[in-house]
Amino acid sequence: MSKRKYFGTDGVRGKVGEHPINPEFVMKLGWAAGKVFANGGASKVLIGKDTRISGYMFEAALEAGLSAAGVEAHMLGPMPTPAIAYLTRTLRAQAGIVISASHNPYYDNGIKFFSADGFKLPDETEARIEAMIEEPMTTVGSAELGRARRVSEATGRYIEFCKATVANNLSLRGLKVVVDCAHGATYKVAPAVLEELGAEVFAIGVEPNGVNINDQVGATAPALLAKTVVERGADVGVALDGDGDRLIMVDHKGEVVDGDEILFIVGRDALRRGKLHGGVVGTVMSNLGLEVALRELGVGFARAKVGDRYVLELMQEKDWLLGGESSGHIVCLDKTTSGDGIVSALQVLSAMVQNGVSLHDLKHGMQKFPQTLINVPLKAGSKPMDAEQVKQAVSAVEKELGDSGRVLLRPSGTEPLIRVMVEGRDSAQVKRCAERIAEAVKQA
Repeated sequence: MSKRKYFGTDGVRGKVGEHPINPEFVMKLGWAAGKVFANGGASKVLIGKDTRISGYMFEAALEAGLSAAGVEAHMLGPMPTPAIAYLTRTLRAQAGIVISASHNPYYDNGIKFFSADGFKLPDETEARIEAMIEEPMTTVGSAELGRARRVSEATGRYIEFCKATVANNLSLRGLKVVVDCAHGATYKVAPAVLEELGAEVFAIGVEPNGVNINDQVGATAPALLAKTVVERGADVGVALDGDGDRLIMVDHKGEVVDGDEILFIVGRDALRRGKLHGGVVGTVMSNLGLEVALRELGVGFARAKVGDRYVLELMQEKDWLLGGESSGHIVCLDKTTSGDGIVSALQVLSAMVQNGVSLHDLKHGMQKFPQTLINVPLKAGSKPMDAEQVKQAVSAVEKELGDSGRVLLRPSGTEPLIRVMVEGRDSAQVKRCAERIAEAVKQA
């Protein structure tokens, strides 16, 4: 596969106003995508967004580009990323476009796509869009221009879909839930879903103003949620990120429950109900405690590269239904086609209710291993991972840790760094081992 010029692992992303996240490029991107998705007949593409102020600008730019290509634009307004994946499929659209930079600050934005089946675009489709971007932009005849319309029933459709991912008789009555929507795309739907299922809901992060998305709130900053859960005497806290595809939870004691622990809870509950179907996919960064806990249950575990795209690819390759990342991207393929924070939260809440236990008790089957991560700056042109002294240091540490630890060296995808990560049962030993390897990397 040739290297993509604009598309990263999750669409096109960057700082607002800087190429390619400016109105001119986004209009051309909309036109190019429209040309690729147009199938000779009446084509429609859904457009949804999170709550960033720049969303208005890029929504208009995409609409103009699609119209020029002769494609209808169906505008959803602020909606979670997984909702757009779901609606693209059920409304029989040719594609769905999301205007969001997920958990990033408001001054970033991005454009990501879903194909007609609700999955992220295959590489070859992205390559076709990139090739079309290089072509001169043309406009279809006036009679063939794409129309635009608002989809008024989108929110209600998605709320019903979320509720349908748990048993019809499930009631959250008696549960006090704090939900943190990160001033993002879930600010209306998440509290509504939980309330309609019977929970007593206290919502924070539900006052978006265009610039406060992910600002000290949500899945990337759960401290406020933890504090609020304890102060309000709530049973559980649910934190979503700006576009609603990540989930981090908090138990009644204010302890944070991360993506690895959520994967364990959902996986074990599915196993108990005979619904697991194969094993669980994590990433190279997933805590070793998750792997050990699943192994003790007789459940297979496989590691993908970091990124929900790669988790999904490995799940499909193995025909497994559950996977995710420590950051809280949880994919339940028997429920939906992408990471969905609300759907994942409902699976955990369902396990709490059906088993009659607290989130604090549910997570206790998994013991997280101590982990040390050291970032070593990388000099231009150097390749320390190929150096003999680094290989020897890694080999010595792996021998010392045996089956109760692991070592990971990987270059950062965004900075000139080598990330040295060591996990094991003893925190002092883990720290010492990580420092030994990091020193070898520096010397190399």
